[in-house]
Amino acid sequence: MFNKSSEKSELSEIAWAQDQLRKNIAPHGSVKERIRNAALTLNWKHSRTRTVWYADDRASIKPKEMRRITEITGVEYGQVELRSVEQLIANADALLEGPHEDFYRPFVAAFRAMAGAFDRSRTRGGE
Repeated sequence: MFNKSSEKSELSEIAWAQDQLRKNIAPHGSVKERIRNAALTLNWKHSRTRTVWYADDRASIKPKEMRRITEITGVEYGQVELRSVEQLIANADALLEGPHEDFYRPFVAAFRAMAGAFDRSRTRGGE
């Protein structure tokens, strides 16, 4: 079985591509059928698709492959989380500007601190 090295984060490009292949591009059937279907959908060689499917730690995703996955799935690498965090912060700011500003301020400050710590822990590569 594949062991992720310490330098590969949970959100590495290969892990993201593997997740998209398994969840969005070829979600049904046996593994053999799913790999074949993903290869046909992406117009990749079977061996390349299998490498990404199993997230081989020696593999890397090329920019054109990332674009192809994005075209098919509509999911952009890294952008989904960024947008959701930005939306949460915008909602928190809206709460601060409302009539109960003093009530929500400690909650929002704690949330910002938690989000910042979470973001820093993910960008340090597992340090």
